[in-house]
Amino acid sequence: MSNLIIRTVASKKDLRSFIHLPFAIHKNHSNWLPPLITDEKKVFDEEKNRSFAHSETILLLAERENKVVGRIMGIINSAYNQTHNEKNARFFAMETYDDESVFDTLLAAVERWAKDNGMDKLVGPIGFSDKDPQGFLLSGFNDPVSIIVTNHSFEYMIKHMKRNKYSKSIDLVQYRADVPREIPSVYENMSQRVIDSGYQILEFTKTKTIRPYIPEVFALLNKTYTEIYGFAPLDDKEIAEFSERFLPFLDARFIKIVVDQQKKIVAFLVAMPDISKGMHKANGKLFPFGFMHILRSGKKSKQLNLLLGSIEESIRNKGIVSLLAVKVVESAQKARMEIFDSHLIMEDNTKMRAIYERFDAKIYKTYRIFQKNI
Repeated sequence: MSNLIIRTVASKKDLRSFIHLPFAIHKNHSNWLPPLITDEKKVFDEEKNRSFAHSETILLLAERENKVVGRIMGIINSAYNQTHNEKNARFFAMETYDDESVFDTLLAAVERWAKDNGMDKLVGPIGFSDKDPQGFLLSGFNDPVSIIVTNHSFEYMIKHMKRNKYSKSIDLVQYRADVPREIPSVYENMSQRVIDSGYQILEFTKTKTIRPYIPEVFALLNKTYTEIYGFAPLDDKEIAEFSERFLPFLDARFIKIVVDQQKKIVAFLVAMPDISKGMHKANGKLFPFGFMHILRSGKKSKQLNLLLGSIEESIRNKGIVSLLAVKVVESAQKARMEIFDSHLIMEDNTKMRAIYERFDAKIYKTYRIFQKNI
């Protein structure tokens, strides 16, 4: 342990080492999904990521014999803490080999940093918001990652967290289900009643036609996600960054928006074909051929990943969810999709879980976010 050095990321070279470390750690890890390096540069660069503007942060590297062997990020999301009246710091993007001294020293460094900044609890892994990869994988290690904003950590990360006296904060579950060949009549009838009552569902064929709706969609998300664990409202610049990051990979056919009689957006659902096979072939690089691999895999995919959705709180019992479900299933059937993936759902979100379970969905991955009083 004496030859282990922990230092802050202080240069572009350091940031490059920080971003590229997971590719070395997971080199022979077939179920890990490589992120896009261009995306990672935006996430961890305070000049390119608006979230840094309302957060205190620290990026640390662990080195041994001039080799980078670990990394971690500390975040104090002031906007979230103020909204929830908490004094929590977060750790994020933690990557190490199976080395107790590296893991413990990095974690302890962020604990000290958080305490020095007046925080009384450290939670994680979780980023600036719930839209960043969160949690260490607790179960489902034999299944590959299929969502680009989740991770596939090794089992030893859980072991090291427990040894450091961290306890469960919350678990997040991920469902998988077959696309139904027929839509249950109860859902079709309910969705028709919603339309008859004056609501309209907007469907799309081109991504560019969605752009005018983005501000209002995110306004609804900011309004309705206040109780989602780790979520902090996104400002206009963050919305623009988030949209530009993911919109090129979305398929307009699987984006659904519901408007009321005044044409106000009251609900939305965003799904996308699984592109994980293309992400593996790209191995973090969009060019020269990575972008083609990703687009091709999306076109050939038989799996539809559900990413985001929200309904205005005052109408959540009016059958809007049935309308969204029917329309996305119809689109999946038309595209000959075979599998739905739910993305991450909080374990105590019983209403959302019940919807998936009505379609005979099964949990196949569980992630855990930890906490510790410091």
